[in-house]
Amino acid sequence: MLARLQQAIVLGLLALIGAWLLAMRHAPLWLVLAGVLGLACAHAVVLALEFLLMHRVNRPDPAPRATGRELLRAWAAESLTAPRVFLWQQPMRSRRWPDQLPADAAGRRGVVFVHGFVCNRGLWNPWLQRLHREGRAFCAVNLEPVFGAIDDYVPLVDAAVQRVTAATGMPPLVVCHSMGGLAVRAWLRDRDADARVAHVVTLGSPHHGTWLARFSFVPNARQMRTDSRWLAQLRRDEPPQRAARFTCYHSACDNIVFPASSATLPGARNRLLHGVAHVDMAFVPGVIDAVLAGMDLPDGGPPGYPEGEPSKLPRPVAGMPASG
Repeated sequence: MLARLQQAIVLGLLALIGAWLLAMRHAPLWLVLAGVLGLACAHAVVLALEFLLMHRVNRPDPAPRATGRELLRAWAAESLTAPRVFLWQQPMRSRRWPDQLPADAAGRRGVVFVHGFVCNRGLWNPWLQRLHREGRAFCAVNLEPVFGAIDDYVPLVDAAVQRVTAATGMPPLVVCHSMGGLAVRAWLRDRDADARVAHVVTLGSPHHGTWLARFSFVPNARQMRTDSRWLAQLRRDEPPQRAARFTCYHSACDNIVFPASSATLPGARNRLLHGVAHVDMAFVPGVIDAVLAGMDLPDGGPPGYPEGEPSKLPRPVAGMPASG
């Protein structure tokens, strides 16, 4: 469903560009190019507004604030990543790497991928390509209905976990982006499924809601509001020890889930990313390396911090309180 919707958006954008070129066929070249560039880059203006809101809302948050340089880097990277994801990978390539459940997967831990709001399994293509090359078992769900309640996704997560477990004989690692982390928490609660998962990694998941959700009125977005009753009930229903199964990556440059500490959980391994925006969080090489390196460890969790460019790799944040 989402792939078809985004395909229509791609066609609409191409039609607008074509109409502009036709209307301006006798205009100066600079004006023609300026119009095409404006249509192609309009999303960057929207992202800039999100970053301004995020930076202001983050002021009283206990997470370290982003520097101006980090914000600029995150905005530029997100401006490039967003069209690649929403205009290409998700609408055109969501089935490029189908679920893989090889016959010889027994004894090697598999992975279940759960995407977030207004996304589909195409988000995970770099991860799926790597696991395909390694012969690992994996399933990547499509959370539909796209604008349904988060509770509606529990059977989809459950079926994916069952398939990977059946192929490997082991509880899988579950990797989530954004709203996907809440869908997995709902699944753990509703199916009492702690023993069925090795570890859960969340990337920019609004565990305590997000300020930005106040502007949407679809069911799953309302549930992600900072003060939502759904999130409050979810927290009351969870045993305190469950958070120890989670590693939560978050960022002070997350332009969708903010304030930044909303993406943390008390008792989890909360890891701060520097200069990384919301969608781009799923494409940081150091994060992918760290998460997949932990698959064969006893608890399936990421094993510390990889070496590399500090601004693009996760760092620990000790004792950060959760907000919301």
